[in-house]
Amino acid sequence: MISAPASGTGKTTVMLGLLRALAEDGMAVQPFKSGPDYIDPAFHRAASGRASYNLDGWAMGPRLWQAIGARAAGADICIAEGSMGLYDGVATRGQQGFGSSAETAQSMGWPVILVVDVSGQAQSAAATALGFRSYAPDLPFAGVILNRVASPRHERLARLGMERAGMPVLGVLPRRGDLALPERHLGLIQAVEHPDLEAAIAGYAGFLRAHVDLDAIRAAAQAAPAAQPAPMAQAADLPPPPAQRIAIARDAAFSFTYPHLLEGWHAAGAEVLPFSPLADEAPDASADLVWLPGGYPELHAGRLAASERFMDGLRRHAQTRPVHGECGGYMALGAALIDKDGVRHEMAGLLGLVTSYEKRKFHLGYRRAVLAAPLPGHGVGAALRGHEFHYSTILEQPDAPLARVADADGNPVPETGSVRGHVTGTFFHLISAEEATA
Repeated sequence: MISAPASGTGKTTVMLGLLRALAEDGMAVQPFKSGPDYIDPAFHRAASGRASYNLDGWAMGPRLWQAIGARAAGADICIAEGSMGLYDGVATRGQQGFGSSAETAQSMGWPVILVVDVSGQAQSAAATALGFRSYAPDLPFAGVILNRVASPRHERLARLGMERAGMPVLGVLPRRGDLALPERHLGLIQAVEHPDLEAAIAGYAGFLRAHVDLDAIRAAAQAAPAAQPAPMAQAADLPPPPAQRIAIARDAAFSFTYPHLLEGWHAAGAEVLPFSPLADEAPDASADLVWLPGGYPELHAGRLAASERFMDGLRRHAQTRPVHGECGGYMALGAALIDKDGVRHEMAGLLGLVTSYEKRKFHLGYRRAVLAAPLPGHGVGAALRGHEFHYSTILEQPDAPLARVADADGNPVPETGSVRGHVTGTFFHLISAEEATA
């Protein structure tokens, strides 16, 4: 588990460099992401050549967790990237836990490598690392990677502190400004948008290879008593498809889909039919369902509004068959989207929703939704778990609410989703349906 005391310490750079370096050495490297992130797994796949999967103790029940954990079968090594700080989660227990990276590591038997940003300190960084190791004594720790080291003297002082704390130093990364990945308002840009992703990942791998002890990392992984997936873990425990033929939007405006959902759909024999709204492509006319994932429609609102074939095909489909949108897809199904400059762009008009990116408000957190109306694949009363992350503000929402929605602590949130005829939408990204308890 590649984790850190906080966000912004460089763990994604370390993750991508490790994935590529180990893959270059001939290892089958299986990546994972702890927590509800739909951007990082695409970077992981580009670096390792294998699909990356999310593991989330708050949103996922035991059967889904085991089914996803079984994706490690056949790999030589598993490398997981944590979210936020190592112990950061929510206050109220979910289906299995509180959603922290430490819980994921503990459950899977993965030792933690703590990426410590030592800029602005030296020996004091060891107190931070020691505190993280002592906070949960049963959590296996492999050691630390010191990041953003300014000079040989700085390295020597930081190493002295780690030696005093008994913390193995697995690598020392000199400060380099060119290693930062491009970001925007939801974090990293998408992997498909990176101007030269292959060169960047190759550069990270070379940098890690020069400054990190790969043999020590391999040895730590081999020594760990990794948890074995339960014998019943199988593809059938992945989320089932909401229809047989699913037309799914897939381009720079709509790309936020959790890998385990798509794998579950494919494993059950569903036909997934990608199309590009930005290329003005209509969804397949024979599809049973049109699914618009989240993404960045606010960055492409003018092009979407002008995509007549896409909009006409969407409206024709909605006359007789279901259409569902998540977050950005939900916004595109609405009446209008107001961009950051205050320009109003007419959207599909299948829902009355009007959203504004000009009036930005941060919405972030887990969501539990109990359906008040059917959603493709789920009936009234079904309890769903997901995650919401956007900056858009609702100006109008005249349609019936789709669900009663609450945050991780059970507090109601106003983003209830909408339903009108065959069309549904939510601001949360679905991770799983709640599993029945014995």
